[in-house]
Amino acid sequence: LRLYAMGAEADADRLLAHPPTPAAQGATFPLRGIKLYADGALGSRGTALLQPYSDDPTNRGLVITPAATIEKIARAAVASGWQVAVHAIGDRANRDVLDAYAHAGVGPAQRFRIEHAQVVALDDIPRFARLGVIASMQPTHATSDSPWAEKRLGKERLKGAYAWRRMLAAGVHLAFGSDFPVEEPSVVAGFRAAVERADWTVDQRLTLAEALRAFTTGAAFAAFEESWRGRAAPGLAADLTVFDRAAADLVHARVDATIVAGRVVYEPHH
Repeated sequence: LRLYAMGAEADADRLLAHPPTPAAQGATFPLRGIKLYADGALGSRGTALLQPYSDDPTNRGLVITPAATIEKIARAAVASGWQVAVHAIGDRANRDVLDAYAHAGVGPAQRFRIEHAQVVALDDIPRFARLGVIASMQPTHATSDSPWAEKRLGKERLKGAYAWRRMLAAGVHLAFGSDFPVEEPSVVAGFRAAVERADWTVDQRLTLAEALRAFTTGAAFAAFEESWRGRAAPGLAADLTVFDRAAADLVHARVDATIVAGRVVYEPHH
């Protein structure tokens, strides 16, 4: 498999002292980013919210890394060429990260990321596009969180929750993934969550083509690797997934083979 590695906050000063080492085309372990955590998780009520939890009126969640620290690291990363990716789930956490990025002078060239962007105030969605911030989202969070999301947030805040369609409409770059090992790694499960979305907030459903782009070209763009992977085209890396049925029915498909750099690395046992 190809990995895209990030250093932790504890490594930030050491990494930021020098520009990242350019990765060769085809590299399987580039170290290009720094990962921070703005808040916790929604299920445990650790997500940082602008207003209290609907089912816990005394609680607004946890701030793990202060916005001032994120801004300091982001400013140094802009200067040295590192990418910053911040875990932010709640609307307060996402706003704090966007504010920190803006104050640090972040623009589209940096391709800074927010990991998860699960609950975003509607006014903040266009800011992702203006700052060039990539929304690195995981569709299966919507299905996993469905038992408690409305209880935690209430109906009004759900409008900005798992808002893939609103992100796309605002011109935001989407990069989809699985969040394994928190969620199952199956891309088919991701397709189903993004495309079917039958249980709640169905207005945010994507087409299969839109979801496929987010999982492939969107993810490659988020890793600065779109020039050599993320599409099936001559001259690009032969990183392919083979399904057992036509593209129109991928949400019910089974993976028949995985190919990395032209070599079959997975086939199911029949």
